[in-house]
Amino acid sequence: MANPTPRFPQEDAERLLEIAISEDVGSGDVTTRSLALGDSSAEGWMLCKESGVLAGAPIADAVFRKLDAKAELDWKANEGADIREGDEILVVRASIGALLAGERIALNFLQRLSGIATTTREYAKRIEGTRAAVLDTRKTTPGWRTLEKYAVAIGGGTNHRVGLFDQALFKENHLELARRAEEPLAEVVARARAATDRPVEIEVRDLEEAKQAHEAGGEILMLDNMSVDAMREAVAYFSSLPADRRPALEASGGITLETIRAVAETGVDRISCGALTHSPRALDLAMYIRG
Repeated sequence: MANPTPRFPQEDAERLLEIAISEDVGSGDVTTRSLALGDSSAEGWMLCKESGVLAGAPIADAVFRKLDAKAELDWKANEGADIREGDEILVVRASIGALLAGERIALNFLQRLSGIATTTREYAKRIEGTRAAVLDTRKTTPGWRTLEKYAVAIGGGTNHRVGLFDQALFKENHLELARRAEEPLAEVVARARAATDRPVEIEVRDLEEAKQAHEAGGEILMLDNMSVDAMREAVAYFSSLPADRRPALEASGGITLETIRAVAETGVDRISCGALTHSPRALDLAMYIRG
């Protein structure tokens, strides 16, 4: 099941909407102008051509209202709803110019975000009944991050950190640089903890590194590209510790729909998947106009 509807990133959506209209409409729609239909109105309807999860309705709604302040929209499906092939999801009545200019812009947002939500829902369903949550990553489209993470949450996933500014996550390059500078990991972690109120996360490649990272103060351990057996061993070791000393364990690296169930069954707490945002297929939607 999807999480409760998360907060829509309104400011970022408005910024992207301005860019989208500028790059597509520019100085005006020369094709529509040639129809000489003036400001006459028509009705457009969006159709779902394959099953999935609807995400992005607020920004698609804003597209038509931006192009025609008098536009009337009637959504037939709620944000986060399961939609089926053949479903009519939106009816919009507006000027013909607004409908034709807004069609592709609205579909681009809806198809991309619904594709992310649909992909996330598929991953989340694969691990139902386990303790694990599926998380997104920073592998997002530049400029679209908050919208794409919003779509992940709509699909039933959990958002990881938004960016470099809101959580410390020491990965391989950070750790290598600290080693070269002969900085004790515990001191590095302590400085990070003083800079943020979120848990400090450290990437590890095997159980020995996991133990060292935990001793240095790591509160979340990212088990990077570890085998299922190695992850199971790490879970067993840290589960033997008192509850107040046990770090959260996050599996990461090459997780697919085919492998995520086996990973979840090792007992890890979190599974981060770049595929949720870097390679989902857009959901197939279409828009038709009738006078």
